[in-house]
Amino acid sequence: MPTRSQAVPEEPTPDEAAGSATSAVEEATQRIRALNEMILSSAKQAGQGSLDAYERALESLVDFEQRAAGATQLEWVSAVANAHARFINDVSGAYVKAAREMLK
Repeated sequence: MPTRSQAVPEEPTPDEAAGSATSAVEEATQRIRALNEMILSSAKQAGQGSLDAYERALESLVDFEQRAAGATQLEWVSAVANAHARFINDVSGAYVKAAREMLK
């Protein structure tokens, strides 16, 4: 049993306990939001990097096809290769543009 010289700590009232719990929840929520923002930012950066690499790879492919089309002696092979290169360029350009818009 506590003596008179030893003070018994008072238990917080229900309102004080609720306020303390609410404050802790708000702090945790803010930390979670900050973490989510960091994750989203990192994911966007990684996505932009992936799109850059994808775009460079397709540019290389299109460039190769165009050079191959110019090197052939057959007109129809050249026409098909150039048409395919234009198709790849147009489709990939639209895809990359749409993907970049989504990452904004």
